[in-house]
Amino acid sequence: MSDLTDTQIRILELAAARSDALAMPLPKGLHGAAAKKAVTRMSELGLLEEIDANIARGEPLWWETGDGCGTTLIATEAGLAAIGLSPAEIRTRLDGRNPEPQCAVAEPNAPRAGRKLARLIEMLSTPGGATIAEISDETGWQAHSVRGAISSTLRKKLGLIVEATAEPDRGRVFRIAVS
Repeated sequence: MSDLTDTQIRILELAAARSDALAMPLPKGLHGAAAKKAVTRMSELGLLEEIDANIARGEPLWWETGDGCGTTLIATEAGLAAIGLSPAEIRTRLDGRNPEPQCAVAEPNAPRAGRKLARLIEMLSTPGGATIAEISDETGWQAHSVRGAISSTLRKKLGLIVEATAEPDRGRVFRIAVS
């Protein structure tokens, strides 16, 4: 393929120099829109492929998927052949690739003792639960901040199940469900 740009050739040469044909990291100075344009075009031509990254091996990421995983770029057989590698050299590079991606899913951090978030969890863990007003009085947060902490931090980041029930004498009461 003589219609490759100097940048595309450089990306493939760097991938060929690596034992597992990874195209990441990209050449120094190639980033942003220029990197995206080069990689997109090379993917369209079948020279690069986006694959799940093996984070346990420390593979550099092309982009993060947001779940503790991500993707990386690898030169394909066509890409390695385009820069003149022999079929035997191509097999050596691609056979060195570990096909088992492993994500490093981090456990959410528990809030530190003595912090407002820890106090919020304590209040919602009691059998009586707590109302937005009670939490606001205890933490000094405004009502919208309390609702945001319950929705974003407790439910989404920490994965806690927070139930809300209407009680005639107190109003809406929030509790962390016991599993």
